[in-house]
Amino acid sequence: MSAAFVAAWFLPPLAPMLLVLAGTALLSSRPRTGRAMIVGGAGIVLVLSIPWVGGSLLRSLEPPFADPLAKSADAIVILGGGSHPASAEYGDDTVNSTTLERLRYGARLYRLTHLPVLVTGGNPRGYAEAEAALMRLVLETEWNIPVRWSDDQSHDTAENARNSFAILKPAGITRIYLVTHAWHMPRAMIAFERAGFTVVPAPTGYAVKRNRPPEDFVPSADGFVLSAHFCHEVLGAIWYRLKRHWITGSS
Repeated sequence: MSAAFVAAWFLPPLAPMLLVLAGTALLSSRPRTGRAMIVGGAGIVLVLSIPWVGGSLLRSLEPPFADPLAKSADAIVILGGGSHPASAEYGDDTVNSTTLERLRYGARLYRLTHLPVLVTGGNPRGYAEAEAALMRLVLETEWNIPVRWSDDQSHDTAENARNSFAILKPAGITRIYLVTHAWHMPRAMIAFERAGFTVVPAPTGYAVKRNRPPEDFVPSADGFVLSAHFCHEVLGAIWYRLKRHWITGSS
């Protein structure tokens, strides 16, 4: 059973929908409680679908942008963010939009620094290709950027960090530019610093802060995606903290 499958039960949309279903089951025996659960579950989904809510939640996770090149590092590590299986136009698996955004910023850093690049991303969903292989393909064949190291065994951010450290430490590299989305950076930094790295954050894909047009307050799929990213990051941070407490006994 994968971690993603377990996490899905605690994240929207499944978690609030389970609340609605439980409320429906209670309507005959405990109608007031049942109605409250139905309204609560549906209300959670509705609120999380508002783009302004989702954007505000994500921005609360994002560190202020600081030019990573103001500090030195010895390598660039780019985290995978998912892949698109059996793409019709490419004839095979390819990177998804999240991974592509990270690769684009990693490519920019490479062109400015010419530091060696490591890509990391496994195959947690069992597609034909691991994310790291697809990331390497894009960087080398489409953008002519060499990839020195590749980790295709990681299934989550903690494994990204541990496997990357196992690859880079023998090369004498422990100070890195870490490329991932701004909303993912706090959790990624915790994982990579615990693995032994000194991290210079290189975030990309900041949530756009707009002048609140009317459509930002209308529920939509885009708004729900933003909120889902936030919930996933919060749950991931809680899980990392619990794992550390169980393993080390520390708070």
